[in-house]
Amino acid sequence: MSFAKIEEFETAVANFFGSKYAVAVDSCTHGIELCLRLEQPKKITIPTRTYISIPFTAIKLGLEWEWTDEGWQDYYQLGESNIYDAAVLWRKDSFLKNTMMCLSFQYQKHLSLGRGGMILLDNYDKYLTLKKMSYDGREPNIPWRDQNISTIGYHYYMTPETAELGLNKLQTAIESSPKLWVVSDWPDLRGMEVFKK
Repeated sequence: MSFAKIEEFETAVANFFGSKYAVAVDSCTHGIELCLRLEQPKKITIPTRTYISIPFTAIKLGLEWEWTDEGWQDYYQLGESNIYDAAVLWRKDSFLKNTMMCLSFQYQKHLSLGRGGMILLDNYDKYLTLKKMSYDGREPNIPWRDQNISTIGYHYYMTPETAELGLNKLQTAIESSPKLWVVSDWPDLRGMEVFKK
C-alpha cells in the first residue's frame, strides 16, 4: 500500500486547521476511540445532543461516563479529557493547542468523502503512537512481517483512494462556506430506548 497520498492529505488538512500533525482514519468515531484508548480517562462527559456513536464508544470501552446538557457549536470537549469531537468543524486555523481534535469527512460533512476522518494534534509522540494504532500497530511503508510490533493496533486507517479523493476536493472545500450546524440538529439521546437500559 502506498502511503504518499495519505501523508500528503494529512499535511494539507493539518495546514488548513493550524495543527502540527494529523492522523487520517476511516471515521471520526474511530479517531475518538483511538484517542480515548491512548489517553485512558477515568471518566468522560458526553453532550445529550451528539451522534449516537459517541456514547456507544464509551460503552464499548467500558468507560464511566455521564450526560451533559450543553449547547455547543462546531466542536465539544469530551469532559475530563483532552479530546474534542470536531466532526462538523470547518474553519481555518481553528485547532486548539494541546488537544486532540477529531474531524469527520462523512458524506454530510463539508469535505464530503463518503467516509473518513482525521485526528489533529500537536504532540509528536502521540502522533507517532496514534499513527501506529490506526494501522494495526504497524509503521507505514514497512512490511509488517519485517517489524517487531510494539503497539496494539486497530484496523482504522484511511485508504489511499479516500485520501486522493480528499486532496481532489480540498480546495473547493476551502473556498466554499460550510453549513452552520446547531445543537438542535441532533436529538436528545436520553430519549432513545437504547440509553434507558
